[in-house]
Amino acid sequence: MSPVLVTGGTGTLGRHVVPLLRDAGCPVRVLSRHRHESRDGVEFRVGDLATGDGVDGAVDGVGTIVHCAGSAKGDDDKARNLVRAASRAGVAHLVHISVVGADRIPVVSRLDRAMYGYFASKRAAERVVAESGVPWTTLRATQFHDLVLMVATQLAKLPVIPVLAGVRFQPVDAGEVASRLVELALGRPAGLVPDIAGPRMYGMDELVRSYLRATGRHRLLLPVRQPGGAARALRAGANLAPERAVGRRTWEEFLAERVGARR
Repeated sequence: MSPVLVTGGTGTLGRHVVPLLRDAGCPVRVLSRHRHESRDGVEFRVGDLATGDGVDGAVDGVGTIVHCAGSAKGDDDKARNLVRAASRAGVAHLVHISVVGADRIPVVSRLDRAMYGYFASKRAAERVVAESGVPWTTLRATQFHDLVLMVATQLAKLPVIPVLAGVRFQPVDAGEVASRLVELALGRPAGLVPDIAGPRMYGMDELVRSYLRATGRHRLLLPVRQPGGAARALRAGANLAPERAVGRRTWEEFLAERVGARR
């Protein structure tokens, strides 16, 4: 059996994907910018998707790629380097994670790009994958619980916390997204598949207040109504998928486990 390559295999999503693939009996190879010793049946290859260095070697002999690597910008360039190598290697299936709202949140103005360029970068990467000629599957997910926690942790350092007025989020568990990605990777290329979203929607103020309560902190929250087309789309729910609320683990459950573990 040819190995499955996981990009971003040490990140928030990838660290769930790798053991699930291994448990499914797949040989697993991880592409990383940093050197790691191969262990627990997982092979590591050094490469940089941003520059393309080492990517051909990592992709060589691979049948399926699960592309979990992502960042705030440049995802299209990274996807382009990956699909070029995948095409040359004859990869049979590229599974790609994207974000709900990538196709519905306009990123046009300078303000839009500064605040929400992530969505445009993800949409551009989707196009690169779809037009690559490599058989593909793309799954869009809402924001991970981990991201919400990271943002809340940083905001709680401020004496007054700005929160987006009128914007809701539908956080989903990274482990559940990983399970769906592995299911897709073990199947046939399916193009754009139905979204995956968390079980509940929350205002940003609700998410921040719940974090403050859980950590025993008190802060003043300041609602901020952002201008621009991207912010307007978010207030209209472009980042949500209520019809795809298939996730089971709630934000409250995630928060209780993470905050409890810190104490």
